[in-house]
Order: sequence, then C-alpha cells, then structure tokens
Amino acid sequence: CEICKKPFSRSNNISEHKSVNSRETMSHCEKCVRSPTGKRSTMRPFRGHEPKLLCNICNKCFSSRYDLESHTRVHSGERPFSCEVCKRKFAHRSNLNRHLRVHTEVRLFSCKLCNKRFGQHSQLKIHLRVHTGERPFSCEVCKKSFGQRYNLNAHLRVHTGERPFSCKMCEKSFSHLSVLNRHLMIHTGQRPFSCKVCHKRFTQPYNLNDHLRVHTGERPFSCKMCEKTFSQLSVLNRPLLIHTEKRPFSCNVCHKRFNQHSILNKHLRLHTGERPFSCKLCKKRFTHLSTLNVHLRIHTGERPFSCDVCKKMFAHRGNLITHLRTHSGQRTFA
Repeated sequence: CEICKKPFSRSNNISEHKSVNSRETMSHCEKCVRSPTGKRSTMRPFRGHEPKLLCNICNKCFSSRYDLESHTRVHSGERPFSCEVCKRKFAHRSNLNRHLRVHTEVRLFSCKLCNKRFGQHSQLKIHLRVHTGERPFSCEVCKKSFGQRYNLNAHLRVHTGERPFSCKMCEKSFSHLSVLNRHLMIHTGQRPFSCKVCHKRFTQPYNLNDHLRVHTGERPFSCKMCEKTFSQLSVLNRPLLIHTEKRPFSCNVCHKRFNQHSILNKHLRLHTGERPFSCKLCKKRFTHLSTLNVHLRIHTGERPFSCDVCKKMFAHRGNLITHLRTHSGQRTFA
C-alpha cells in the first residue's frame, strides 16, 4: 500500500484494503493535537506536527492508515483473525500469533506456588501477582489499584464515561467488550448454558447457578431484619428496601419512585413505547425479556408448570394456580 506501506500478496486484497481505509472513515488532524472541529485532543502531539489521521469516534491520532484501521476494531469489536485450532478470534494478527504459542510452544516457566506452567517468563511474572497480591497499576482518580494494565484501562472508563463498544442492532453502547457480547445474546437468542435437571437454557453461567437453587432448594441469602431467606442476592435486596422504605430512583416523566434502578428502566418503557425484545418466529415485539420468554412457549409448546395431583402440564403459572382450585374445591367466582 502506497499510503501505509502494508504488504499484500494479491492485488484484490490491496484494493479492498484501500476501500476500507477510505477518507469517509477518518479525518486529518491539522496539527496532530487538533480535531477537524477545532477541539484539542487529549493525546500527546507527534513530533514535527505533520498532518495525522484522526479517529472520528475518540479523536485519537495515528501516523498511518494501517494503525488507524487496527484501532477502529476497538470500537467495532471486529475480530478478523481466527485460530484454526480452537476457533478463537482476535482483533490483531500479532495477538493471534502470540496465542498460537499456546498450542505449539513448550511451557518452560513454572510457578513454584501452584505448579501452573507458562510459555513466556513475562506471563509467569504477571501470574505471580495472583499469589503476592501485587497491584502495580493505580488509578489517579480514585487510587484503586490493579494487577494488570488492561484492567486499569478498562476501569478508567468508569470515570471518563467512555463507551467504545456499540451494538449494531440497537445502537446501545457499552464500556467493555465482554458486556457487549453478553448483550448481543438478547438479539441472537443464544443460550449456551444448560440446566442438567430440566434442560432450561441461559445466556450467562451465573444465571444458571441462580436457577439451580430452584432444584436444590438452597437459600444462602438471609435478611438480617426479618430472618427471611432467599435464593438470590438480588431478591434479598428488595425486602431490605421495604424495611428501609427507600425509593431513590425517580421517573422524570411521571415522578413515580422506585427502589431499584432496573425497575425504573423497565417502567420508562411505558412512556417511550420501546419494545426491544423481538420474537424471531412471528416478529412480535415485547417490552420485557421475561414477556418474550413466556410468549415463546406458544411456538415451542413448552409447558414447564406441572400439577402434582394429576400431572397435567401448563405453559403459565397462573393457569396452574387456577387449575389447582379444581382439586381443592375452591371457587373463584360466586
């Protein structure tokens, strides 16, 4: 490439490379520290002040199109380099090459404390911080310290409010790539974690762990005020707010107050009409994920609620409760 000097083996590859790096996706920085709008960048200026390439998302400056192209993957989440052995994907070829050593290299460096082995001495050095508790990277804002630099960089977004990872389906943005990947499962319907007892599937392992307590009956969280026990910490926090009568979250539209921020977010959809959860089979849209999951039983025929008396199955808990009255003789309507 004449601009960034990146080598290619085929002419069609270089053509594609040039189109990706078109002027539409980048801007020139006049004196390296200035964006096209005239705002000063927080980046340190390059020597010479020759024109540089500017990322339109975060205003970071780069000396070549190749460097800018690599950087934009931070925002897009693109991972074009794939390991042929384990199919893991990477944003940069150098990261893939480093990863390949996991499959090929001899692990010469061993931890004397836990016998874990590493291919590079630098990896062993970082690992030892797990045992020593060393945290050499400190946040200048809140003084919180971290064992690795990338953890500090991720933490800094708490203070800057930066959300570089954006969902292409709903345009919601996130501060961490892992949170974006978790969010994408809402749109794809992917549920990789399965319960071995009832085969119900979940998007996250902690959701599966919470669910397993339904089968084990475990209630590890106890309320100190009324001694009531709960299977999930989030459920415990609800009665704690009942005891304290705190409702710190207020709706800007109708001024209704809530004891949890998540409940406020759900309530706001009543005003906005937002229905972010869509059924892939009939395209019907829903305000809440739980409502979508209940709706899906129409298509799957799933009937998770069973009568202990006659073993009749129901798709909804309310229908089971109504049915149970036929056995007890209770009449709902006079």
